[in-house]
Amino acid sequence: MESLWQYIQSLSLSDRNKKWLAEKLVEDTKADDTEYISKEEILAGIDAGLKEVKLCHEGKLKAKTAKEFLEELQNEQ
Repeated sequence: MESLWQYIQSLSLSDRNKKWLAEKLVEDTKADDTEYISKEEILAGIDAGLKEVKLCHEGKLKAKTAKEFLEELQNEQ
């Protein structure tokens, strides 16, 4: 990394190019902060949803209306 830094410093970059390079380096670090949902978490969510559907079909759970569902989604954000 040190040799890369020395190489970059040896370049005669305009202020515009330096700014572009700095923005690209910061952009890359921001992209690394992205959190991902694991396969297990996705499967657990699907499993929970399917169990809820089964309970609704069996009459053991009252299904939400579309309006209730949309309100729940809005409240999570």
